[in-house]
Amino acid sequence: MTPSGKLVIIGGAVNKGSFTETDYDSNIEKNLNFFEKGILRKIINESRFKEDSVFEIITTASQIPQIVGPEYKKAFEFLGAKNVNILDIQNREQANSDPIVARANAADVVLLTGGDQLRLTSILGGTRFHDAILLKYQEQDFIYAGTSAGAAASSENMIYQGSSSEALLKGEIKTTQGLGFIENVIVDTHFVQRGRIGRLFQAVVNNPRTLGIGLGEDTGLFIKDETMTAIGSGLVILVDGRFIKDTNLTKIELGQPISIDNLTVHVMSQNDEFNLKTKELKIMNSQYHPMV
Repeated sequence: MTPSGKLVIIGGAVNKGSFTETDYDSNIEKNLNFFEKGILRKIINESRFKEDSVFEIITTASQIPQIVGPEYKKAFEFLGAKNVNILDIQNREQANSDPIVARANAADVVLLTGGDQLRLTSILGGTRFHDAILLKYQEQDFIYAGTSAGAAASSENMIYQGSSSEALLKGEIKTTQGLGFIENVIVDTHFVQRGRIGRLFQAVVNNPRTLGIGLGEDTGLFIKDETMTAIGSGLVILVDGRFIKDTNLTKIELGQPISIDNLTVHVMSQNDEFNLKTKELKIMNSQYHPMV
């Protein structure tokens, strides 16, 4: 069944999560490189009651919720949103409580911020809060938005650890279950800036049915009715493993390099569309097939 709701997943630049890279600024506050207001405007415009919609900013993944939450609230209010709340769920008991579930049921939009996606899924996964927003996404005009960790956790399976430099060595990336808003894809974030193409290659060769999605910073996908539309200023990389002809994956030991023959890669920019059912990409500013 096609969900009634909408997904907005964003590469983000909010703060780093549970990755093994160590060459990024240790002062997390300086990583609050906020993405363009155009993406936030898209979320407001697509929400059920526009500026009158109820927004809940979920800061569970973040190491600095006291900074991240107010920044999002300020940004949404700057664009005219009138009912923006911050929900910092810090443990599973809270996520199962009646007041938190009531706020989930009243929300038109939830936005899960960046941080540590394993923290996000370990606290929220399987709770009443998680069940409530998943049901709303399936049955109502509801938006799940996630940036960075919130985007990575949106899919059925997610990458939670693995260095960029060693990503094409067998076993160097770690995956687990995500929050399950979208099936048969796996999402990686800060993609171009942190050189994570190898992480996505390994995730896809492990199960070629999975479509790999790499989101650049200040870039996202708006997903509705099996169609993904690129939003923001950067690039979205798609990795399709359905036509892989050969690999050495099962013949090598852990830590050895992976070979892959015939991996398909697509690059999307603003307004391009990809159909999840047909697996076809439509380039909106095509030099060969101009839009009429």
